[in-house]
Amino acid sequence: MRFAPVSLLALALAALAMPAEAKTDPALAALRARTPEQEVIYFVLPDRFANGDPANDTGGLSGGPLVTGFDPSHKGFYHGGDLKGLTARLDYIQRLGATALWVAPIFKNKPVQGAKGQESAGYHGYWITDFLHVDPHFGTDADFAALVKAAHARGMKVYMDIVVNHTADVIQYRECTAAPCPYRSRADYPYQRRGGIDSAPINTGFAGDRMGTAANFARLTDPSYAYTPFVPAAEAHVKVPAWLNSPIYYHNRGETTYYGESATMGDFVGLDDLATENPRVIDGFIDIYASWIDRFGVDGFRIDTARHVDAAFWRRFNPAMLARAKARGIPHFHIFGEVSGHDHNEAQQAAYTHTAAFPATLDFAFHDTMVGVLSGKDGTDRLEAMYIADPLYKGGEAGAGQQVTWISNHDDGRFAGALRQALPAASAEELSARVLLGHAMLLALRGVPAIYAGDEQGFIGKGGDQDARQDQFASRVEQYATEPVLGGPAGARERFDPAHPFYRTIAQLAAIRRTTPALWGGTSLVRARSTAAGLFAVSRFDPASGREVLAIFNTSAAPLSAHVEVEAASTRFTSLVGPCPTSAAAPASIAITLPAFGYAICAANPPAPASTKAPRP
Repeated sequence: MRFAPVSLLALALAALAMPAEAKTDPALAALRARTPEQEVIYFVLPDRFANGDPANDTGGLSGGPLVTGFDPSHKGFYHGGDLKGLTARLDYIQRLGATALWVAPIFKNKPVQGAKGQESAGYHGYWITDFLHVDPHFGTDADFAALVKAAHARGMKVYMDIVVNHTADVIQYRECTAAPCPYRSRADYPYQRRGGIDSAPINTGFAGDRMGTAANFARLTDPSYAYTPFVPAAEAHVKVPAWLNSPIYYHNRGETTYYGESATMGDFVGLDDLATENPRVIDGFIDIYASWIDRFGVDGFRIDTARHVDAAFWRRFNPAMLARAKARGIPHFHIFGEVSGHDHNEAQQAAYTHTAAFPATLDFAFHDTMVGVLSGKDGTDRLEAMYIADPLYKGGEAGAGQQVTWISNHDDGRFAGALRQALPAASAEELSARVLLGHAMLLALRGVPAIYAGDEQGFIGKGGDQDARQDQFASRVEQYATEPVLGGPAGARERFDPAHPFYRTIAQLAAIRRTTPALWGGTSLVRARSTAAGLFAVSRFDPASGREVLAIFNTSAAPLSAHVEVEAASTRFTSLVGPCPTSAAAPASIAITLPAFGYAICAANPPAPASTKAPRP
């Protein structure tokens, strides 16, 4: 099935075809009016969240785990969670304070892949074969439509996790079928030679992949320039749309080293790396993902492996998605890319907002900063450095405000686990206090906070990837069932407890954030920081009234007292959470006292006058 490319005519027709409820439903209109900065995101892998329909556990396949991918006792296989289960738990997610649901990829995946004895399943969603339909392990397209409709009825947005960098591992190479093939560069293996620089000419007239015209790529007809790729007969037509089955649309250069040229042209553990410079590939993926906006009215995309796709692709794709969404009545479609590399710094993240047309990225620099600061390895001045770098983003501080901040995820592991590794001697009480302080900072500092499912139930984990993908239903994985949990008992049990202390604290902080415009829309001014563990204070200013809201944190294991500068007009304060003074100790100064790992959010009352911008030193 092929969908029409984005064009002015298509955009006009899409606007006319806008669902009627988008024009008449006040609740949906209010949801559409919210900007990305106003959201609190909850990220979930459907397979590990809730099993609403055991009938789809094997994805309609017959046989053992190596055929169906289903083995709830193995951490690398499907466990049974699905879209119906997720829909049934929306109340739990909303009561936590989430306003947007980010769902890991739901597209149909290759059920199992990997070398003999090292197989695992596509439960995570990143081994896609069919980009147009829901994986049967998760349910049906209708189940996804029901999830989006139910979320929208609650005023919650739905963000899809999407992939354009690669497909499942289907293409093989005749030269090295038994092991990953080493990467072969363009210099040693040019497109115009078969299997090496001194070999027979092929692809005559092809001017290289930097000339991104359809006419040029029409001359690229033989994919055997580095290796000899082939598709096994049993999988010759497994990919959807059908054009994805041709090796000509892939790089076919072997395994990435994650550096240099291979970072955008190499295979990831054998995953077929798409030639995203090819105009046919660009148009094809614009068609694919525009169709999900058209059919389901989703509210945003988190884009996987964005760093491993050439920037020219994004300069076409991202604006096309924003335009398609706007034409469908979604003016604030949220796009954020995963830009993960060897050095998670602000400059790397910010570059993609300029060179690759990303409105925002998944803020790895924030994550690394938080682990350093909350473990005590770094002083709170590292947080100040983050704010100093905010002008690097396109749009400056406003652009930085759209960065999706996080402290846990399914790849890098849980925040509690990172702190446990950094502080192996810390008690459970101390670890809990540090983790809760991390969530307070996540929800009070600049950026759009994303909470990873299970953090609100005290999951710790033992590392990243499969070690951070615990079930929230009663797990049959021995590791998950026996590992410790903060704030509650270990064991194989359902974990949707709204009375859990982490759940209650996050819900309180999320409510404060949602109802305090300074915390999601205001400019910021760092007031105090330390070269060691200790005080960090930042004023945030209401974008309409200029009212000052002071967020203060103590990252040290000892209580502290200090004076913090505020605006001279901020003379009286109300506590939104934590110990706040009722009035200034002197003009432009308040006295604060925080316990170990304590925090407070203090709102000036009455509002400071007349400025919607933060004062400058």
